[in-house]
Amino acid sequence: MRKAVCPGSFDPVTLGHLDVFARAANQFDHVTVAVLVNSTKDGFFTVEQRMEMIQECVKPFPNIVVDSFHGLLADYCKEQEISAIVKGLRAVSDFDYELQMAQMNSRLGVDTLFVATNPEFSFLSSSMIKEIAKFGGDVSGLVPEHVNTALKAEFLTK
Repeated sequence: MRKAVCPGSFDPVTLGHLDVFARAANQFDHVTVAVLVNSTKDGFFTVEQRMEMIQECVKPFPNIVVDSFHGLLADYCKEQEISAIVKGLRAVSDFDYELQMAQMNSRLGVDTLFVATNPEFSFLSSSMIKEIAKFGGDVSGLVPEHVNTALKAEFLTK
């Protein structure tokens, strides 16, 4: 069975992320979307909220599961018997950072495959989405509708 992981913070998940998940699901028998637990950083949404949002998004894909991890991604991959990491690249700046990570993960025993982001989503980032939503901007068409609703609800309470 060919298994891959799409790791990230996904705070929040965007349509760009979903595009990468779907493309990975077409190439691998089993894909895990793994939400990074970073104890030194407070996320906008909790890890549990992010996982629930992603689970809603990937319902059409029976070969995608959602999980979380902390520590080294390579260790998580070994524990889960995952042989490939799938990462989306938006720009050259992403590549500079991701190449170093890929080389280190390769040394630790896991290969990384890069997927060029669909140009429709190449400008998207979770940080940008939060910034726009914070000031009441319209992020519909950039995130799934239930994520848009959650963003609006969070900013109303903050």
